[in-house]
Amino acid sequence: MPATGARTPGPALFTTVPTAGAMHYTVGMDETRIDALEEQLAHLQRVVDDLSEVIARQSAEIDRQTRRVAMLMEREAEREAETASSVPLADQTPPHW
Repeated sequence: MPATGARTPGPALFTTVPTAGAMHYTVGMDETRIDALEEQLAHLQRVVDDLSEVIARQSAEIDRQTRRVAMLMEREAEREAETASSVPLADQTPPHW
């Protein structure tokens, strides 16, 4: 049992890391934490880049679909104008009313 006021050892503040050859160097917990944060940051940057590409593709697809809808609406308006009907189809009341 430890004496009164004695402290139990906490987590190590430094870790020995093997390197090439017989030499070792000591990495502080701050350095280990910074390495982990840099790794997380790199992963998050990759995710942001991937999502940015997805958004760019979706934006291009939305623009293309918007142009198609506008073109189809113009064609339909021209077709309605060419028919003998005096009231455009869009202005006619549905038969069930």
